Amino acid sequence: MGDSNSLILARQLTKRFGDLTAVDGIDFEVAKGEAFGFLGPNGAGKTSTMRMIGGVSPVTSGLLTIFGLDPAAHGPTIRARLGVVPQADTLDLELTVRENLMIYSRYFDLSWREGARRADELLEFVQLKERSRDKVDELSGGMKRRLTIARALINSPELLLLDEPTTGLDPQARHLVWDRLYRLKQRGVTLVLTTHYMDEAEQLCDRLVVMDKARIAAEGSPRELIDKYSTREVLELRFPIDQQPVLDGKLNDVAERIEVLPDRVLLYTGDGDQAIAAVHRQGLRPETALVRRSTLEDVFLRLTGRSLVD
Repeated sequence: MGDSNSLILARQLTKRFGDLTAVDGIDFEVAKGEAFGFLGPNGAGKTSTMRMIGGVSPVTSGLLTIFGLDPAAHGPTIRARLGVVPQADTLDLELTVRENLMIYSRYFDLSWREGARRADELLEFVQLKERSRDKVDELSGGMKRRLTIARALINSPELLLLDEPTTGLDPQARHLVWDRLYRLKQRGVTLVLTTHYMDEAEQLCDRLVVMDKARIAAEGSPRELIDKYSTREVLELRFPIDQQPVLDGKLNDVAERIEVLPDRVLLYTGDGDQAIAAVHRQGLRPETALVRRSTLEDVFLRLTGRSLVD
């Protein structure tokens, strides 16, 4: 990808807070129209990176350009073309759903008429039209999240930054948010999101970086990362708590890689059914055996030695 096509370009991007290095010399590019993800555990440096991209936190060192502009010199110009969905909803609970959008539109010098038109259009888009006169306080968590996304779109941004967009939502609400984000991407909006949900990254991201301890551990499409760092299938074995098996290398020929976690044993293999048969031939009797396809969770485990929820 050439620099000319990059909406965001970072080279040796670094952020320090006193003695703490939150982001340690990372390189990445985001192309116009793509959905790009920062994946990693809490404290990996994702939010610090997002705050630099959003122009609310100065770069300590390295290069960062957004729309080809330097955030330090052109902060207001960049922010006018950005939409930001922060980790926590910062809605005005005393106002109605529609008033939240109307007031926010004034920050971008939209006329009341234009603000009203966009507010109605966006409430339709996030499926909150019927709730437009309700106080925000009365909304569910998923509805508040959708309203926060609508608010971030009031200025018709070219680039939407989403920090943990579906944390704390139930599966149904998450899928509705994903659907709206997918539609935005189809309209040509560039999405940059942080998440620690594997399925979210697989659903939404064209490309992503896995961050760990302030650095980038890997980069690629979800499929490329799974192909590179994992196997086609994974066999999950669970044993009775008081009978954790002594493996003693018994399964080394069964799988390409074995991860022994506190609650289960993972066997990385091209054929999970064959692996189950081999496990039984070794005289091991797991309580449950599940064959599944490899996911980004497995990639993360391979790269960092721990699961994302640690």
